[in-house]
Amino acid sequence: MGGDLQTYIHSRLEKGGHKILLMTHVIVGYPSLDANRKMLSYMAAADVDLVELQMPFSEPVADGPTFVRANQEALASGLRVDDYFDFVEEAGQLCDFPRLMMGYYNPVYQMGHERFCERLRQAGSAGFILPDLPIEEYDDLFELSEQNELEPILLMTPTNQQQRLQQIGDHARGFVYAVARKGVTGTQTQIQDTGVTDLLSRCRQATELPLALGFGLTEGKDLRPLHDSEAQIGIVGSALLRSWEEDGEEGYVRLLQDLAQNR
Repeated sequence: MGGDLQTYIHSRLEKGGHKILLMTHVIVGYPSLDANRKMLSYMAAADVDLVELQMPFSEPVADGPTFVRANQEALASGLRVDDYFDFVEEAGQLCDFPRLMMGYYNPVYQMGHERFCERLRQAGSAGFILPDLPIEEYDDLFELSEQNELEPILLMTPTNQQQRLQQIGDHARGFVYAVARKGVTGTQTQIQDTGVTDLLSRCRQATELPLALGFGLTEGKDLRPLHDSEAQIGIVGSALLRSWEEDGEEGYVRLLQDLAQNR
């Protein structure tokens, strides 16, 4: 799937009968790798379209309290970088939809760009999301991504001026992650807010790639307003993890089904 996310997304929309695709999120190692395996199996049963597999980091600056705690506990459990890549590869046996590495730049810098891209390719990842890395600091990551058939997924935010959005759009591959609001993950977003509509419109002016809207989608009804928007993907992360923690596996499955039915 690496290097061909845009084609995959359009194909899913055309052949799957969905008006919006669903991308979910797993923090690898939290609450455990066994729990992660169950999560992916439930996602596969719900016919999820894409998933972010987060590499735990001690200072996840774009994440809200739920994800920050989960990152810290995954690290405290002893999860290593090697364990992360092993799980990304194993995940390919649990689900057949694209897996994207999501994480922060410090571990990538420590590993080195070339080794990072090679390991992602070997693990079967379709690409990566590094929310704390500006495009000016990618250096050879764009070239190495292309060589390894990986898509670097870039973020567009409400604070970006149009010129900046265009710069990001010029470098984007696969699809663009549109951040629905200022702040961190996990807080409810009013999807029908004119600010969200305006953001998606401005992102569309800067790129023809599919747009994925994230930050604050919590249930199936949040996906429905996206059916007639500029977005092609809805991203749900924190709400799924909270459902696992608060309502157990049955609640997690119910939320997945609710999301899947409202695509």
